[in-house]
Amino acid sequence: MGIGELDREAHVAEGTGAAAPRTLAEALRARGDEGLAALLRARPDLLNPVPNDLTQLATRAGTRGSVVRALERLDRFALQTAEALAVAPDPAPYPVLLALLTGDEGDPAIEAALPGAVALLREQALVWGEDDRLRLVRTARELLSPSPQHPSPTGLGPTVAEATSGMSPGRVQEIIGAAGLPATHDPVSAVAALTGLFTDRARMGALLDGAPPEALAVLDRLVWGPPYGEVTANPAPPVRWLRDRGLLLPVSARTMVLPREVALHLRGGRAHRAPEPVAPEVAVLREHRPQVVDGAAAGQAYTALATVEELLKSWDKGGPQVLRAGGLSVRDLRRTAAALDVTEQVAAFWLELCHGAGLLASDGEADERYAPTPAYDDWLDLPPAERWARLVTPWLASTRTSGLVGGQDAKGRALSALGPDLDRAAAPEVRHRVLGLLATLPPGAAADPETLFARLRWERPLRGAAAGPATESTGPGPALPDDLRSRLARWALAEAELLGLTGRGALSAPARALLNLPLAEAASPADEGGGVEESVAAERAATLLAPLLPEAVDHVLLQADLTAVAPGPLRRPLADALAVLADVESKGGATVYRFTPGSVRRALDSGLTASDLHDFLTAHSRTPVPQPLAYLVDDVARRHGHLRVGAASAYVRCDDDTVLGEILADRRSAALGLRRLAPTVLAAQADPAALLDGLRAMGYAPAAESAEGDVLVTRADAYRTPARTAPVPVPDGPPAPDATLLHAAVKAIRAGDRAATAVRREPSAPTPAGSLPRTSSAETLATVQAAAMTGSAVWIGYVNADGAASQRVIAPVRVEGGFVTGYDHTADEMRTYPLHRITGVAELADG
Repeated sequence: MGIGELDREAHVAEGTGAAAPRTLAEALRARGDEGLAALLRARPDLLNPVPNDLTQLATRAGTRGSVVRALERLDRFALQTAEALAVAPDPAPYPVLLALLTGDEGDPAIEAALPGAVALLREQALVWGEDDRLRLVRTARELLSPSPQHPSPTGLGPTVAEATSGMSPGRVQEIIGAAGLPATHDPVSAVAALTGLFTDRARMGALLDGAPPEALAVLDRLVWGPPYGEVTANPAPPVRWLRDRGLLLPVSARTMVLPREVALHLRGGRAHRAPEPVAPEVAVLREHRPQVVDGAAAGQAYTALATVEELLKSWDKGGPQVLRAGGLSVRDLRRTAAALDVTEQVAAFWLELCHGAGLLASDGEADERYAPTPAYDDWLDLPPAERWARLVTPWLASTRTSGLVGGQDAKGRALSALGPDLDRAAAPEVRHRVLGLLATLPPGAAADPETLFARLRWERPLRGAAAGPATESTGPGPALPDDLRSRLARWALAEAELLGLTGRGALSAPARALLNLPLAEAASPADEGGGVEESVAAERAATLLAPLLPEAVDHVLLQADLTAVAPGPLRRPLADALAVLADVESKGGATVYRFTPGSVRRALDSGLTASDLHDFLTAHSRTPVPQPLAYLVDDVARRHGHLRVGAASAYVRCDDDTVLGEILADRRSAALGLRRLAPTVLAAQADPAALLDGLRAMGYAPAAESAEGDVLVTRADAYRTPARTAPVPVPDGPPAPDATLLHAAVKAIRAGDRAATAVRREPSAPTPAGSLPRTSSAETLATVQAAAMTGSAVWIGYVNADGAASQRVIAPVRVEGGFVTGYDHTADEMRTYPLHRITGVAELADG
């Protein structure tokens, strides 16, 4: 820093009544407690562990990992402001920064937005200093400054001084001579003269007026970046003209670069081609009545509940096996998609949804397979609206990303449903932000996806820069943005529609309640606004959804074609019983069940009798039981159990020996290995289960028999995994601190900083810099006793039991038994220290 800069800094200090900060630590020290709390809230990684003092906080705020994390959370204009500071002189006055963003012509929008961007960067400790000396922290400058390895988004190259740093003094003199400048005595003044020429608009304009048109065309190709260009060993005349005058400077034998000052002149002083001071508006694609949106969303929410129930019920006896590497095989995913009548991508979403809600997991056995968890049975007992809330609440917080299924990881391995490597830490933030942006539109309005993606990219341009290892085909049609954040947003929109959070692309009233957003008066007169807990918000959402869901019915309509029509969702006992007695033929607003001999036999196998089935049908049908259905039940019941199958390997017995003779004469029974043991008994080589299936395939209705000769009742017992917890989302960095933690952290940092910056009286013997004071035991005892009597504070050096040395400021209260008890300003609490562990003591300076 030169003498002139020191003088200007002194004048600023005199005008403001306080010295301008010389370091980031001093700038943080000048903040109030609210300012420090805002910094720690915006950058929670600085809290782990809590810094000892403000100097340590400033050091940690300048580390590469922390700065990268902070830059990733900047919006586009704040990032453009930081990029402009990275190519500006250090320090940069506010007018210089403004000129880099607005250019020569000015821009009222940028002028209005820039103070807020600078305040944001200053709040997050990425920029410090007053407006006349704005400084970007060193690590951020290194990350954002242009370099051949990491080009700047500004498209600017190195300065003249940087580009000529390795050039010979004679060559520099040749350049300034060709540019029409007088020769100088040293390279430094020559570079300063060339820089002054390129930053002088009038002289630079005159120089370019004499340039050949082809040379200007070369500059036009480089002006907005990249600033580097390849040349041959014998460049063309236009390139030589530019090179001779320093408008292009050599980087290597075959590479030339456009100096930053030249590019800024050609750009009209603007660092960015397209500054974006204002966030893009989310456009409305179409509008619907809010009631229509809520109705459509409720219908989709009901479909979601039915789909989840159908999926998990199909895995009641154990689902597919778990791959060795984890996850579901492609074949099993394809079968699941076919059973649900959806695409494989949608089937993967339902699987991940069940897994994230804790309803589905692996059983952990040797032959590991997927199955519902005990939580699934508890979930089934809830009302439909509460079941919906139990699905969407974990979805909002889950980092599992089903859209990645079918892609590949960084090592080229396929990503499978329910497998590893599907977590994306940014997914919850994107889901909340997508729904939050939909909430900014008028009720019933659906957003234009393109404008929605543009807004998300503006809000977090760096976080969306990497598309991730997985790839996705967008199919025919216009090209869609493929950065990770846009892909997460596309998946969030589709998944929100599948779950019923949106209807026809617009946000529903239950979704607003779930997100703790203000509701329209017509939607919820009892809405109390924000500040509620997640469980309360989920309860409010379920309350809003409940009246919109179809009411469960307790009856069906039996028809003469052996079908039953359920005019709505059935109550659970009726639905479970009917699922045993009949097969689902079609689903939709009204579910159609079909009665077959096999389905009736299934009900009889579960222990019911023919009279039980007749009573059930009569009690739950609004229409008379059709005669064909009654005949079907009686006919199957009459033949059910007429044959008995037991273990021989297996045997068949029947009171009617002619039936057994028919079985033996049937060529289809050859595979069963039957032979007659007695007139009413046949022995079989097949096991009982295969024998049962074989005889049923031949058209008989055998019943299984126990060792005691009783008919076995085969109810469908559900298989469940051991108790499993839902997967924990992968954190996206440290969690945001609450108000209590922030208050305690700021208090501790302040206390430690007061101790670290306390002014001490110089000891009689000089102490080496950075070392603890050394005093004799007697002197230490006398000093702390005097401080306890006068109530003053002293500075001590202390070594704990682990050998760690520290400096502390304490106010002794009591000295006895070889211990000193006092108020420790560093820890901000009363503490007791052994005198033999105090290396030395010094009195604090007056004042």
